[in-house]
Amino acid sequence: MNSPDAALGTSPVWLPANQPLQFYAGGSGIVALRGAGNARLDHGPEDWVASTTTRFGQPTDGLTRLDDGQWLRDAVRLHPENWLGRSHATSFGADPAVLVKLLDAGQRLPVHCHPSNEFARAHMNSHYGKTEAWIVVGTPADGGQVHIGFTGDVSASTVADWVAEQDTAAMLSALNPVTVRAGDTVFVPAGLPHAIGAGVFIVELQQPTDLSVTLEWKDFLDSEAGGHLGFGFDVVLGCVDRSGWDAGRLASIVRHTEDAGPVTDLLGPDAAAFFRAQRIRGGAALDPSFSVLVVLDGSGTLSTGQNSVPLRKGDTYVLPHRAGESIVDGDVTAIRCLPPEVPQ
Repeated sequence: MNSPDAALGTSPVWLPANQPLQFYAGGSGIVALRGAGNARLDHGPEDWVASTTTRFGQPTDGLTRLDDGQWLRDAVRLHPENWLGRSHATSFGADPAVLVKLLDAGQRLPVHCHPSNEFARAHMNSHYGKTEAWIVVGTPADGGQVHIGFTGDVSASTVADWVAEQDTAAMLSALNPVTVRAGDTVFVPAGLPHAIGAGVFIVELQQPTDLSVTLEWKDFLDSEAGGHLGFGFDVVLGCVDRSGWDAGRLASIVRHTEDAGPVTDLLGPDAAAFFRAQRIRGGAALDPSFSVLVVLDGSGTLSTGQNSVPLRKGDTYVLPHRAGESIVDGDVTAIRCLPPEVPQ
């Protein structure tokens, strides 16, 4: 149980699972990580951690609720400097500017992509698009498969035909199959078509929207309209990256980062304008920042100037900027997810 003043944004806040209903199957990986009493299996493949973002078209679905019943989104708006720090709040407003999910694909996800900031502002009445990144934390024993980027340049008319005909075989065969394993990361720029394979479990960082252009909507969504979000495929297909991604380009976004010490940067400089992520182990010293901590294994403690909280496998915490510097102790492995760098 958190302290009664958790909404003020002065100390770490433990969070239960937050699994809005999705159209695809999954959730066993989340249950295995978080525990059967703190997660659901029935179409709960995503745990939206410390979310101030709603599902597309929904007023509150997807938001994180604090112990006192208040939405985290509203707490951040009431105390932005406590939660986010003055520099972040000056640049981004009372908005963490990042959404973190645990995503456990119980089936292959459809081929889809996301708009850029510029496209979302021009066509979707949204300040943010949806660049994202995946930190792979679980796969089948022989690795998991994801599909990323077209193997060669594709014309706009070809993509439009695939979508109109719902030619799944053509879409998948045009994408690069990539085998991923725990410890790999994938940076997914806006517009890049992709599909996550069954059995892949990730910590996902993304810009704070639920904007997905679902090219392969048949047998996944209730209607074609869900694929284009009501904007029309004639509009939204303009956001698709139709360029070819060869091995060299793929190598720039699919990485495996070995531990470099208690704190290891996972996503590199290209992602920093959108979000940042670190692998954390015992002995890590963390600077003050709004951040989301996902404990993957082991146990330990997180100590701030005034508080010490336990860290156990499956725990998720949101850390306000006001909590200050913190130290992680113990035999523990966690992922720390952070907002974008503040522009200089």
